[in-house]
Amino acid sequence: MIKAAVCTGQNVPLVVQDIDGPKAPGPGQLLIRNEAVAINPFDYAMQAYGATYFPFLKFPEVFGEDVAGVVEAVGEGVDAATFKVGDRVAGLSVRNGFQEKVLLDTQVSFRLPASLPAESAATLPMGVIVAMYGLFHPDYLALQKPGSSSSPSTKGVVLIWGASTSVGANAVQLAALAGYEVVATASPKHFDKARALGAAHVFDYASPTVVADIQAVVKGKTVLGAFCNGAAKPGTFPGIIAACADVVRGQARPFLAMSMVMPPGGVPEGVEGKFIEGVHESANAAFSAGILQGFLADALAKGTYKVAPEPFVVGHGLGAVQAGLDMVKEGVSATKVVVKL
Repeated sequence: MIKAAVCTGQNVPLVVQDIDGPKAPGPGQLLIRNEAVAINPFDYAMQAYGATYFPFLKFPEVFGEDVAGVVEAVGEGVDAATFKVGDRVAGLSVRNGFQEKVLLDTQVSFRLPASLPAESAATLPMGVIVAMYGLFHPDYLALQKPGSSSSPSTKGVVLIWGASTSVGANAVQLAALAGYEVVATASPKHFDKARALGAAHVFDYASPTVVADIQAVVKGKTVLGAFCNGAAKPGTFPGIIAACADVVRGQARPFLAMSMVMPPGGVPEGVEGKFIEGVHESANAAFSAGILQGFLADALAKGTYKVAPEPFVVGHGLGAVQAGLDMVKEGVSATKVVVKL
């Protein structure tokens, strides 16, 4: 038995209970003991809306995706040169992160340097993984991955909307490190943070001239698509998608990689778009491992990859997870809520 923060019904506060712990890891899996968990808007949305919006939910449920901890066991086929017992790792679980121990697929996991605290590492998995799929996977923007040999000045421009969110901040950093000229949006108070992550140009997403301003700065350049991302407020999604479409329409690749759901009427005329999904699919293992276990693990060890947004530790122990959900529900900006275990 292990402890878990359990949701027993829609709009019911989490309770810490004993549950059956995860079994031995299967092929390609790790069993880790959690040291920190981060909270995403998806977590509070599942608690608030239940099966009304998420028909796969069957209470009682354990939420949570972003985790960081220590490997206690490895499954069959796991390369010992990549993961072994005792390694500190972070990864993306499948809706069961708010518990003492969790199983992780190696394809969505990466090793951590000793210098990186667990509360910082827990902020990374969802943001990095969604960003890298949207930017580099062939089903989405299909940009060249970090470490490619092309000259940065010849690669072109990518628009990243919503640079202060977890996904957006990592998308800015990944695209810049891959050698692209990044045009980003954020609120003015976060402009400096976006520039520090590698954005060449940052615009106020709330400005009535934001689309025209972006179009002016990219005029004559090769625009390779947009990463559509924003706060977890469904009412804002159509406007964000429409603005991104106005920028990329008629450009080299009028494609929208979307970390938000497809609008009811589909993407605007003259562009293509796709919601980012499938990060746990085994068919994508080689793609994920090449970035997470190669580029990212190395960059974290060298200190060339920054944790963004910064963690805010709301409390210690699984009993603090509900306070974290409440905080995320109220809205946070340029930070990620974390609970240490």
